[in-house]
Amino acid sequence: MRIVSADSATALLDDNFVPLVHVASAAVLVEPPYTKADVRIAEPIFREVENGFDVIAHEAELCQSLLETEKADVVHLDASLGGFPLDELSPVELIGLRVSNRARSNLLKILPQLRKIAGEIRRKHNIETLAIGKDSIAVRIAELTAGSEAILYAAAKSVTEQKSLILGLPTKCQHKAARDRIYLNSLMEAELEVKGYAKDAQKILAKVRIEEMQNPVARGFRALKITPRG
Repeated sequence: MRIVSADSATALLDDNFVPLVHVASAAVLVEPPYTKADVRIAEPIFREVENGFDVIAHEAELCQSLLETEKADVVHLDASLGGFPLDELSPVELIGLRVSNRARSNLLKILPQLRKIAGEIRRKHNIETLAIGKDSIAVRIAELTAGSEAILYAAAKSVTEQKSLILGLPTKCQHKAARDRIYLNSLMEAELEVKGYAKDAQKILAKVRIEEMQNPVARGFRALKITPRG
């Protein structure tokens, strides 16, 4: 099965490790053995976390863009609604699903846009767009891929602004730099081969120092302190 998925991962944190800004989004195509992205597109977003609920709609748009060049059997979105097909999800059905009141309120605001995109994907590609959330390994790979790209975007921002930044990583993963790539390797049980990566084509990593640390206010999460060299 070939799966297209997307996620927005990592955030810039303040000195108290409070998330401020979402950094990156990525859409990926994954296929067996489902350990990394076989094809991917990514972009910086730098959206405020407080008003960033609409990133899910943007992720759906990225999936739609990837499907213009890649064939897939299904789309998985990072919305935990039991794998419900999004083009069939009505406001009444959403109200009946087991989600928090805040999540329900935010999803209701973007539901028309999500249904429109999912409907276009079904009509053009004859595949479903499922609100499956973190149950999907493809969503996890998209999360790690977006996180890897976010490290490069944050490093570039650190160099441009000549200041240190703290970047919060996705849950249970660890970064590693190797040659011209930056990796995020999953630390979850049964996911030790799962990873995301980004290509450092601009050699930005050579211009910063990266220190990994535990996030002291979010157990299971790590953070990176990124500091420009010189």
